[in-house]
Amino acid sequence: MKLSQLLTAPNQLTLLRMMFVPFIVINMVEGHYLLALILFVLAGFSDGLDGLLARTLKQQTVLGQYLDPIADKLLLSTMFMVLSILHKIPWKFTVLVFSRDITILMASAVLYAIAGLRDFRPSIFGKANTFAQVAAVFFVLLFEINRSRGVAIGRLVFLRATFAFTIISAMHYVFLVGQRLRATHQVATAPPASGRV
Repeated sequence: MKLSQLLTAPNQLTLLRMMFVPFIVINMVEGHYLLALILFVLAGFSDGLDGLLARTLKQQTVLGQYLDPIADKLLLSTMFMVLSILHKIPWKFTVLVFSRDITILMASAVLYAIAGLRDFRPSIFGKANTFAQVAAVFFVLLFEINRSRGVAIGRLVFLRATFAFTIISAMHYVFLVGQRLRATHQVATAPPASGRV
């Protein structure tokens, strides 16, 4: 069953996206920012395509629901880390991104262990945060190729958007988890329904 899920077209695309990561990093480290940018754009395109294929081909799987966000986090977290090491992104952005992701990962594990909660779909703020991160990395890489004023502004705007949405999405996540925990507690403590008509 698990193997059949892994072999679906959307999940194969997700795995391909994960395979892009080392090649993007190699090109950044060697200063080949144009090639790194092209590979990053292709990885982003595959992210949209795998979701579209999953819906069109009706191949949405449980494995895909976990694999897709893992691939996204692997790509974006690696990009922020390497670009900070290369002094292209200030460390404060990378530290904030990693702190949020690690906190959410640990909280999810704890909530699954103590309450069986496994519904951690991204909120609108989480999606906005991911978009801001993708755009920030895109403009940071583009800035290494084209140092025009427009690109510099785009770089600054999306780095600041990443900073803001990272904080907002983390706070919203805490709020949603609280709601789900209360709902779970209410269901667990609700008195059994009477069998009388």
